[in-house]
Amino acid sequence: MSTVNPDGTVNHLGDGGLRDSTSSSSKDIPKGMRVWTVDERFGDRIEAEVDTTQHMFMNTLFTSGLRGEYNTLGNLGAPRENRIFADRQLPAQFMFTQPYDYFITPVEQFHFTNTLSPITNLSYNECGDKVNGEDHLKALFAVNAGKKLGAGFKFDYLYGRGYFQHQGSAHFNYTMYGSYLGDRYQAHLLLSTNHQKLTENGGVTNDNYVSHPESFEDDFRSDEIPTVLESNWNRNDNQHVFLTHRYMVGFNRKVPMTEEEIKAKKFALASQKEAEERKKKADAARQAQKEGRDFDESQYEKDKTPTYAGRPDDAVIAGDEPAAAGDSIKQERIAVTSKEMADSLVAQTQEEAADTSWMKNEYVPVTSFIHTLKFDNYRRIYQAYNTPADYYLNTFPVIERLQGDSVYDKMRHYELRNTLAVSLLEGFNKWAKAGLKGFVTHDLRYFEMPDTVRTGFKDFKEHSLSVGGQLAKTQGSLLHYNATFETWLAGEDAGQLKLDVAADLNFKFLGDTVRLAARGYFYKLHPTFYQRHFSSKHLWWDNDKLKDEERTRLEGIFYYEKTRTKLRVAVDNLTNFTYFTNQYTITDTEGRSGNTVGVVQSDKTVNLLTLQLSQDFTLGPLNWESQVTYQKSGKQEALPLPDLNIYSNLYLNFKIAKVLQVHLGGDVRFFTKYEAPDYCPYIGQFCNQGNGDGNVKIGNYPIVNVYANMLLKRTRFFVMMSHVNAGEGGNRFLVPHYPVNGRILRLGLSWNFDN
Repeated sequence: MSTVNPDGTVNHLGDGGLRDSTSSSSKDIPKGMRVWTVDERFGDRIEAEVDTTQHMFMNTLFTSGLRGEYNTLGNLGAPRENRIFADRQLPAQFMFTQPYDYFITPVEQFHFTNTLSPITNLSYNECGDKVNGEDHLKALFAVNAGKKLGAGFKFDYLYGRGYFQHQGSAHFNYTMYGSYLGDRYQAHLLLSTNHQKLTENGGVTNDNYVSHPESFEDDFRSDEIPTVLESNWNRNDNQHVFLTHRYMVGFNRKVPMTEEEIKAKKFALASQKEAEERKKKADAARQAQKEGRDFDESQYEKDKTPTYAGRPDDAVIAGDEPAAAGDSIKQERIAVTSKEMADSLVAQTQEEAADTSWMKNEYVPVTSFIHTLKFDNYRRIYQAYNTPADYYLNTFPVIERLQGDSVYDKMRHYELRNTLAVSLLEGFNKWAKAGLKGFVTHDLRYFEMPDTVRTGFKDFKEHSLSVGGQLAKTQGSLLHYNATFETWLAGEDAGQLKLDVAADLNFKFLGDTVRLAARGYFYKLHPTFYQRHFSSKHLWWDNDKLKDEERTRLEGIFYYEKTRTKLRVAVDNLTNFTYFTNQYTITDTEGRSGNTVGVVQSDKTVNLLTLQLSQDFTLGPLNWESQVTYQKSGKQEALPLPDLNIYSNLYLNFKIAKVLQVHLGGDVRFFTKYEAPDYCPYIGQFCNQGNGDGNVKIGNYPIVNVYANMLLKRTRFFVMMSHVNAGEGGNRFLVPHYPVNGRILRLGLSWNFDN
């Protein structure tokens, strides 16, 4: 599958390390480090940028996203969902970890590294105190053993105590990785373990505590506002193994050296020549000593054969260098007086033409044999010691006898996926204008949930077999394209199919580059496992009659570098769109009763239009960056979306003492009012509101931050006052009944250093 970059370019899935972008030149990565991502299916490398950018560094701490585009429960590391539907992920088989995508890094987004020296990065941001504060610590380390073998690790710890009651989060990640990039064999290995723990409070009992505090006689602090739940937790533990490797068959050929390689060779040969001369002189001195005579160094220099002893850059090896392009060459006529002399000149010319002193060997891969293995192991527990009376609509007696008064719903899942592929690489000769791949994938899935059997659990085993192919052109600077097709032949997913097509065109216009990118796909997919089956103490369904969901998207992007304008247009068509609904009743005592969740398929096709305009301006030190997204959902009850999402960032860019780079400014995020999805703690998912007249709307409330974002050599740091406009009242919710934190002073630091 191809992905569209923010600037309108398409990430193509190339092969064997061939660069997959709109430019054929390599990126200049500072401080001896380059990074890339790998495609989850083929392991193709895609160049990426090192995360050392000062721009918007202060916003990387927010669970709500760089531009505030996510709905979230408010606390650091809480579950979230993107309000821009075109940027949402497809539903996963194990749905419980998807809302934590702020913390869990997918394989295709993980950065593998190659470094000239060991590199370490430490990042830390914090706010508040030991009672309600937030802390987030990251440590990254990368090292190489030679040019081909790289390795490293990532440590990530997040702890959000929460500014409202019973809202804490604690996440932990440890990841190790390695890569080997040889001429014939290449491999990438990724090992990670994750733990997510979230205290569930069910939201505040009455939104007026936040939106209309004047309606209460008492003045409540945020940590004094009553919440629906206490002593309720969601826990996720998951481990992941990813291995992709390939063996490449090809041929060797001679290619011209680069200027740097020529200079290095000159230096090496000149150094070798000088070492040989020093050894000869030392041998001559020892010989003179043995013969009982003085060593005459000046006479030795006259007698020896003249050799180069100047600067390495001026070395002349194996004849004179070819003149640079554009240099004039003075030629002298040679008088040819005999046939023998003519034959000698021809032989000399042929010998000079065959000189390969300035050529190097290059291995050109033609065919790759690829194997990719991915193993994911999950465990999810929903645990509750104190649930209000009548909070749930249903209680299943058998499970109740197993668990007692408390709730302890445990779900297990693992998935083993193997892919074998053969690839014919693009560009190994002038006729190979595109790369071609064929692949076969086998998927084994296991699920375990509470049930009525004697063990207290029931399990499901599913397998599937799919085949497909990919045609891609990634080289050159004008046109790139990619088409990937996959269909499932056997097993649980038989009948599914995916078709992805992407292309981009790059051309000059008025002295700068215009990029036109397009992407389209058609998916026919079965509903995910937990949409079909779910059993627990209070929720139970078996939906074997759900129909296949069909998704079609056409998307185009226009990007003009000169004016820094990007326009994105997308049209979605969703048939049998499948989603969760959440229903409950708000009681007279401001509690909740009759909670239940259902799985619904839309009986009508859902159409969606997305228009997104991004525009940046600079006037001297003043910078203004904005993004406006318009979405029109044809069926709000199935796919509720705000009509407008707006983000705007205004700041001054200047230096202090010529060394401290400063971005000083403020930004705002805003969306129009709509019936946003509710959050159900019991399944840890966002669900459409199903309460009829009891549904609530959120939005029409700006959130403003002011900041000083700074860069000093290799250190980034910021000081920020988030939600500076917080005051008494206001519809400050990103999810119904889950208020946004108030005005908070935040600090952050990221330090890069070479070991």
